[in-house]
Amino acid sequence: MTELSPDHLQIPLFDLRLEREDIDAVAETLRSGWLTMGPRTQAFEEAFAAHLGVRHAVAVSSCTAALHLAYMAAGVGPGDEVIVPSFTFAATATAVVYCGGTPVFADIASLENPSIDPAAVERLIGPRTKAVAAVHFAGYAAPVDRLREICDRHGLALIEDAAHTPSAELGGRKLGTFGLAGCFSLFSNKVLSVGEGGLLTTDDDDTAAFARLARSQGMTSGTWDRHTGRTDSYDVVRLGWNYRLDEPRSALAHSRLLRLEADIDRRRELVRGYRERLGAIPGVLVPYRDEDVATSTCYVMPVMVDPGRRDAVRTLMRDEFGVQTSIFYPAVHEFTVYRDMLPATELPLTEQAARSEITLPLFPHMTAEEQDRVVESLVAGLAR
Repeated sequence: MTELSPDHLQIPLFDLRLEREDIDAVAETLRSGWLTMGPRTQAFEEAFAAHLGVRHAVAVSSCTAALHLAYMAAGVGPGDEVIVPSFTFAATATAVVYCGGTPVFADIASLENPSIDPAAVERLIGPRTKAVAAVHFAGYAAPVDRLREICDRHGLALIEDAAHTPSAELGGRKLGTFGLAGCFSLFSNKVLSVGEGGLLTTDDDDTAAFARLARSQGMTSGTWDRHTGRTDSYDVVRLGWNYRLDEPRSALAHSRLLRLEADIDRRRELVRGYRERLGAIPGVLVPYRDEDVATSTCYVMPVMVDPGRRDAVRTLMRDEFGVQTSIFYPAVHEFTVYRDMLPATELPLTEQAARSEITLPLFPHMTAEEQDRVVESLVAGLAR
């Protein structure tokens, strides 16, 4: 396979442009001389919680950290099982293992709706099941209303992996507010991106208190508390982790949060344009429905093609048209670490989706001409 040179790549998968106010917010933080978790992190947490309409938002170093803390707050430990989708990023399952628990993989509903299937979840519930993880794939709502009902009936915790959905909704309610905890990502290619970072959201006071304590080594006070004279010492009351988010990233996230809805509106406009262009192309399945776009964050633009053609299509798009694509996602249960760790699992719909999916370029300042070129390259690849 020919490696694409940087000069040849004309349309990237994702592209981030920061505004002057973003740079000024970070520069002001750097000039302040206070860089570790402090008042700017608290201000961002309060703003994000208000944006979601949730009682608590706890900033952490990554969405993986948020998932780990959420599973811990749900009581997941050695011998416990958490039902998770396999059509997701590996961290959804990996954080279960961090707790000493075992991920149990559930299939998706369909290629058209590649979210975890509630019926499959219910079939997998057993005496060791402690929680269910729902992933809002590509920015679209998983059926968390139905999953919440299942979890309530069986006495299980519902954890939302909302890495893709910092402002998406289901039935007028923000995602990340249906379960015990929602887990969000601030990674560099996400809808609300700062490079690295995450958030745990919850309406449960005990879960929030646990997350705030555990993210900072289980210490009863932080460096900012001691710096400002609120306390001159601390105790360590439980084992914790270094999962803090720093002040420059918090300042950047807070600044970008002010434009989040405008960015999402633009993403929706672009996705509608893609769906219109792709709708009549033979051999291309576009997941979700047209009406779902209005409540999605439209994080990525997934399409499904013939698995036997997928890799060749991506290569042609890159080498002949300069279009970068990706795969969201390889099936987690097929990764070596999980094949070695767990009994063999067959998830036919997940496996078909993982072999069929192509993620097309999508970013807020993408142009109509760039979209035309992406679609042209996809059509050309399918025609070969």
